[in-house]
Amino acid sequence: MAGSMKRFRRWEPGQAWLFPPSILDLVPAGHPAHFVRELVRGDLDLSAVYASYTSTKGKPPFHPAMMTAVLLYAYTQGIYSSRRIAKSCAERVDFMAVSGMQMPDFRTINDFRKRHLAALGGLFIQVLKVCQRAGLVQLGHVALDGSKVKANASKHKAMSYRRMREEEAKLRAEVDGWFREAEAVDDAEDVEFGKDSRGDELPAWVADKQQRLERIREAKAALEKEAEEEDDERNKPGGAPRNQRRPLEKRQRNFTDPDSRIMRTQQTYEQAYNCQIAVDAGSQVIVATSLGNRQNDARELPGMLEQIKRNTGRQARELSADTGYCSEANLKEITRRHIRGYVATGRQKHGSGSSVGQRIGPRAAEMAARLRRGGFRSRYRLRKQTVEPVFGQIKEARCFRRFHLRGLWKVAQEWLLVCTAHNLGKLIRMA
Repeated sequence: MAGSMKRFRRWEPGQAWLFPPSILDLVPAGHPAHFVRELVRGDLDLSAVYASYTSTKGKPPFHPAMMTAVLLYAYTQGIYSSRRIAKSCAERVDFMAVSGMQMPDFRTINDFRKRHLAALGGLFIQVLKVCQRAGLVQLGHVALDGSKVKANASKHKAMSYRRMREEEAKLRAEVDGWFREAEAVDDAEDVEFGKDSRGDELPAWVADKQQRLERIREAKAALEKEAEEEDDERNKPGGAPRNQRRPLEKRQRNFTDPDSRIMRTQQTYEQAYNCQIAVDAGSQVIVATSLGNRQNDARELPGMLEQIKRNTGRQARELSADTGYCSEANLKEITRRHIRGYVATGRQKHGSGSSVGQRIGPRAAEMAARLRRGGFRSRYRLRKQTVEPVFGQIKEARCFRRFHLRGLWKVAQEWLLVCTAHNLGKLIRMA
């Protein structure tokens, strides 16, 4: 009709609510925020967190269970920065449904995480037990793999042992020259102004060079100590004579995070840590995890097998792993634990059944024959579709590509939190 006008729903942002709703009503009933909140409230034992609160003085802090739930939920959403978590608590209704509309600032969140890092890392086992009760952990086939995750440090802040020695000599000569120059200037000013006048302060640039020299000396001493310890480990009593206790010239140490290492990845070299996970093939639940600063994966296998048994109460029936874990000692360990192993003995050529870089040894030869017999139907095929997608979900879907903490122990606890968030995601999907 002429003159008619389309009617729209009213839009009045300033309209007050006659009966204020619960924040829980603003988030759909099946939302992950409700699941994580109620899991923390009803299923997780937070006694290790509560144990540190002994004083009754001061203003009551935020409830530890609420802070734990907010952190866990943030990790499931791929949010790790304390500032971004605080911003989400103030702006996102799903975070408000977890926090009860409380808004801790970023320093409070960061301090809570650092204070209770060990207790929060310990939640990995508890969440894994919940996964077991839910029937997500079968242990019929477990796949093991490692991936390099960037450290919270730049690789350009690392220095080799050779360059340390060169820089130390250069800086020592430079600083000594400046001290002699400053002493000469002081003597001249004493003659001109008198000995009671101030004039002995060194310029700031001298102090900076001196501090750099001290840091290089500390890093050089640390590398020498590591080389000495490794030399002692290699040369047991009755063995060959000890080598010269000096690090390799190319051995590096990072000034920002000394525990991290330069590691080779598929594309390049990164300042990183080596993250290990063992994943159940039936559900992609992580059943064991560890973190180290060595490039090679082979040493991690025995510890991961022990952790699977300790975490779940029983051992896996089958285990698959890539060629990085293949050694006679590891294959013997798999057999000793009565696990049927499928460990690559070399890298597979595309489009052929042959391998390159084949491991040599009786157990490796037996393993190679087992994989050949299975062909493309070998149980080894489960490895790629089990463990590699988990690293993809962590790094790409949840955007965890760099650690936020520094130091081997702290980073290991942070990795446990990341793995806990992954398992929570599997529970959420099942709920």
